[in-house]
This record gives sequence, C-alpha cells and structure tokens, in this order.
Amino acid sequence: MAENSIAAGGPRSIKRITDPKALRALAHPIRLSLIGLLRTEGPLTATRAADLLGESSATCSFHLRQLAKYGMAEEAAGGHGRERPWQATTMSTDVPDFPEDPELAVAGGRFRAVLAERYFEWLRRWLDQRPAEPGEWQRADMFGDKLLYLTASELADLGQRMRDLCDEYVDRTARPELRPPDSRLISVLQFAFPMIGHLGGGPRPSSDERPAGKTAAGDSGDQR
Repeated sequence: MAENSIAAGGPRSIKRITDPKALRALAHPIRLSLIGLLRTEGPLTATRAADLLGESSATCSFHLRQLAKYGMAEEAAGGHGRERPWQATTMSTDVPDFPEDPELAVAGGRFRAVLAERYFEWLRRWLDQRPAEPGEWQRADMFGDKLLYLTASELADLGQRMRDLCDEYVDRTARPELRPPDSRLISVLQFAFPMIGHLGGGPRPSSDERPAGKTAAGDSGDQR
C-alpha cells in the first residue's frame, strides 16, 4: 500500500542539522511551532497556520520561507495564487549530541534550551486543563520521576529501550489514516540526565552537614 505521508520525505524521514546557522535559525518558537504543525496537520497555508498559532499570516509566511531556506519545509502541490500550501520535508530533526565544532555546540545548546521552554509550556497547558479532562485521560497521563544510579552505558541503553517502545506508534504521526478514531496527539517527553549538586539544587553538602536520618539521595517517586 502506498504511503500517504504528511512529510515529503516519508513517515520516518530525518533532517540532520550540522550547520550552526541553520540550527540557530530553527531555534525560534514560531518556527518550531510551524514545523510541528506541518508534521502533524500539514500541508498548511500561511493563513491556516496563522489561525492555528494566533499569529499574522505575514509572520507565518516569513517564518515558513525561513524554514524552506534551511531545508525544513517546502511548497506543496495544490496552491492557488498567494494561498500556497507548505509541507515539512522530513518528520523529525536530528542534532548532533556531542559536536566537535564549538559553534555548533553553542547553537545546539541554544536549540535545546528553546525546546525545553516549549516542552514545559505544553506541560503547563495540560496541567491547567487536566481537571476538566475525561477521567480516562487523567488516569492515563504520566507525571513523575525516578532517581536511579546508572552508568553512562546503562543510561544510553535505557534511552534506546524507551525509543523502541515509542517506535510502534511513530507512523501514525505522519499518516493520519493510521490513527484510531479516539486517539489524541500525545507529547512523550524524554529527560534523563546526571544530577548536578544535591536534590535541593545547590552544592552537595558534606556528610556532617546532612540532617540526621537523611540520605544523600532519595526518590521523589511517581507523582500522580
């Protein structure tokens, strides 16, 4: 069966960015929102994207052209006059984790910082809306953490296993016909990193400074 993918490159296509200038261009809230819309709702005209984002059509048109300049978006078929639809070129973006180029490393840090702000805005919206959501969705969501002692290789293995679990559902994002009627767009956020300092956020206290009965690390648990 032929695939009807939202992205021109197909449901599992990846855009690898190694140009610092391109990465800096992508690290913009509106552009990240636009590429996300194209990958889940596209193709879209600048006017339709503006309606969804609450921005002006001119603003969205400008940022879509910037995305096209760096190979993230392109014009789709079926346009008429100024109402030209745009589509994503790929379904995901790959940024080097440990680049040797210092300029790319700085750009990558900025890109991840903008993404983190975006992720927590999504979480804030859900928490605000959660009390009004159906019980089945409130029970199904995931909100919590685990504090684990892992080696670097174990942490990498854990991340791969999490990605493998999500992989079963990846094609639905690019192919709307595969989505069950009662499905919703879900944000699966993956954060796992070494803790810096102690759990309070400052420098780790020495053993004689710790309150009696307290350990150096604990588990804040799965908060529901």
